[in-house]
Amino acid sequence: MVADYEVRGQSDNTERYWNDLITAFETAHPDIKVKVDVEPWDYVDGKVAAMAQAGQAPDLAQLKSYADFAERGDLYSVDSLLSITVQANFVRSFAVAGEHDKTQYGMPFTASTRLLFYNEDLFTKAGIPNPPRTWDQLKAAAQKLNSRTRVSYPIAVPLGPEEAQIETMAWMLGGEGGYTSSIGSYTINSTNNVNSLKWLKENLVTEGLTGPVPVNKLNRRDAYAAFLRGEAGMVNGYPSLLQAAKAAGIRVGVVPVPSRSGESTPAPAAVDWMMAFKRNGHREELGTFLNFVFKDKNVKEFATRNNLLPVTMSVTQQMKTDAGHEDLARFLEELPTSELPPVGKNSWAVVSDSIKRNIGTAMTSGGSPATTLDGIANDAKKAEGQPR
Repeated sequence: MVADYEVRGQSDNTERYWNDLITAFETAHPDIKVKVDVEPWDYVDGKVAAMAQAGQAPDLAQLKSYADFAERGDLYSVDSLLSITVQANFVRSFAVAGEHDKTQYGMPFTASTRLLFYNEDLFTKAGIPNPPRTWDQLKAAAQKLNSRTRVSYPIAVPLGPEEAQIETMAWMLGGEGGYTSSIGSYTINSTNNVNSLKWLKENLVTEGLTGPVPVNKLNRRDAYAAFLRGEAGMVNGYPSLLQAAKAAGIRVGVVPVPSRSGESTPAPAAVDWMMAFKRNGHREELGTFLNFVFKDKNVKEFATRNNLLPVTMSVTQQMKTDAGHEDLARFLEELPTSELPPVGKNSWAVVSDSIKRNIGTAMTSGGSPATTLDGIANDAKKAEGQPR
């Protein structure tokens, strides 16, 4: 069971990709038959979870997270499925993120990183010569956009519940923080994270530079829609937005997400995962199929059709040097050093949900970044089974 990327609005038909791949696979392996079910992104995770709970998990699933299934012992380990060559070819940070208790169960299937998008025409109109590298430059650019163009969203900051965990991560990383320490323990309410959100609130939100919709109610899709209408000067975006902006006639620039210091920090990334369930015992057949799925040709084809990033080093290098993917060059440069949320932690689903529900309240008039992050940190401790 796989997710349908058509719901994202700019991709080729997902079902056609899988049908073409399966036809090629069954021609090469006539003794193995493959059936694919394509489900909308909004439903596929819940449907697979319900199937697994009922003892009817599919052989393969492509989802947003894998850790819960790994924790229950439902999944084959990656080293029992893939060849050493295929395993070693995954972008290293993604392979590590696919580990639960030091064993890899999640196979990265496709990826995206976040970079700062800016409307070049609005920047020219506002007299902004260069895109920002520091937060202070970001604020100055937003102020000029606000006063000289009257754009609705000088910078759109989507901290609504749709995908607030990634937007939040971008600000944390820019302030030399993040969700976890180098040893994997949560650092949600660290001083750096608190200070990053305080800066965001005091310098952008309170100053009226984030648009007419309160950031705690602004979802990613609405922020992107505003950018595509020319109503947002800046927004943190992923590769598919670049293609959509060009189709909408927006002259768009793309640069690394600014940081407090201006120094380079890891780009926040998101990965969708492939996982293989043990229930039907088809380990050899699954391994044969998955080794085929992760051939360069197939990885590149899916990334190209959906304006997303590859998950293997070989295809990343190919696309970097391919003139047909010139638009993705900046994203591809950031890919090997990008940072993911702690998706391998079984507690992450609970923590991610807490961030989505609560982080926006830190930006309200009566909200406090420190108090909000303390509350999310307590949810993390509870999910980890630690005393609060």
